Amino acid sequence: MKLQDKTILITGGASGIGRIMGRLALQQGARAVAVWDINEKNIAATVADHAKYGTAKSYRVDVSSYDAVVAAYADTTRDLGPVDIVIQCAGVVTSNKPFHENSVTDINRTMTINAVAPMYVGLVVLQDMVARDHGQLVTIASAAGMLSMPKMSIYVASKWSAIGWSDSVRIELQRMKSKVQITTVAPYFINTGMFDGVQSKIFPILDPEKTARKILKATAKGKTFAGIPFKYHFIRFMEGIFPERLFDWVFGDIFGLYTTMDHFTGRRK
Repeated sequence: MKLQDKTILITGGASGIGRIMGRLALQQGARAVAVWDINEKNIAATVADHAKYGTAKSYRVDVSSYDAVVAAYADTTRDLGPVDIVIQCAGVVTSNKPFHENSVTDINRTMTINAVAPMYVGLVVLQDMVARDHGQLVTIASAAGMLSMPKMSIYVASKWSAIGWSDSVRIELQRMKSKVQITTVAPYFINTGMFDGVQSKIFPILDPEKTARKILKATAKGKTFAGIPFKYHFIRFMEGIFPERLFDWVFGDIFGLYTTMDHFTGRRK
């Protein structure tokens, strides 16, 4: 869906690629951008920056709470009118520990923010969009949702969930002949601070500005799925044809996919 004259809602919109996409959307002619985030300091700075380019409205929202999502969406549509495009960027990664060293809190927080919250938001906005037969829901998952990775098993589980859910909804709407569009995005590690310390030999860590532009381009074109970079799909293809041990050795050990999280620190507060 073209961005011009559209009202766009971005969850996790006060940091990382969410913040960048809000600015870019306004620069590309969006009518208004609604920024949903939980960090009040980041929200204030983001909206002040966005205001240079167009209409931006901020909402402090805990997307892990269904009631909060319902209330925030009502406030957003009251303030800005019908929402045309929703981009889901909110996400967390808690550690680089082996699964058995994680806590129940790590599991619950990661799965709730990365897997359950997108469904909460999707449930609320899609009820509205389907009723209007208009809109687009974009879910930013991860390349980790297409490939098993050690020392990030909970994150991987959450992103496999997000991809499976989002694409299943796409098929449902397609079979209903609805005009509502679904776009699922699976980017590699992005240099936003969230994955500080990650070391990647096979692909360079993605540039946030370029990645944000690619996501908005995929959104404008109405793509159903966008893997970034595209050549990551080659790894998935090889996973399908290589014997398991050969794949683990070639891509996991030689190309270093299985050691990318060894020096992970994450965003320092």
